Amino acid sequence: MNNAGVFALGEITAFDDAAFERALAVNVRSVYYTIRAASELMREDGRIINIGSVNAHRVPFMGASVYALTKAALVGFTRGLARDLGPKRITVNTVEPGPVATDMNPEDGPMSESLRGMIALKRYGRPQEIAALVAFLAGPEGAFIIGASLLADGGFDA
Repeated sequence: MNNAGVFALGEITAFDDAAFERALAVNVRSVYYTIRAASELMREDGRIINIGSVNAHRVPFMGASVYALTKAALVGFTRGLARDLGPKRITVNTVEPGPVATDMNPEDGPMSESLRGMIALKRYGRPQEIAALVAFLAGPEGAFIIGASLLADGGFDA
């Protein structure tokens, strides 16, 4: 499972080049290199699960365009990898959480009230809810799911 991510806010006209390179390095390049190395070692029926973000599809506030770019890249990469690795019976999918109570996005943080207002369930997700979806994809029940981007967002993108 690829679960690295950095979140940097900033309008594009003033976005820091170093922050942009770091976002690409952590959110995109690390996934590429990890999958490239792992796919050479994986057996048939292997599973690759990327953790993306609902922000690949919906960016409801200013300043998150670079983050959205990196998470949207995972969606396209996942779909392409399905074709590359499917013949080896290695599945590749992306789980796209919405707001989840984590250190990076605490449910009592500065953006939490406005984010909660955009979630149909009116609450942040719990890490164990995302883990349950990952476990499903990693298990035998997920063997026929490939190239998918699955939202786990409490209705944030609804």
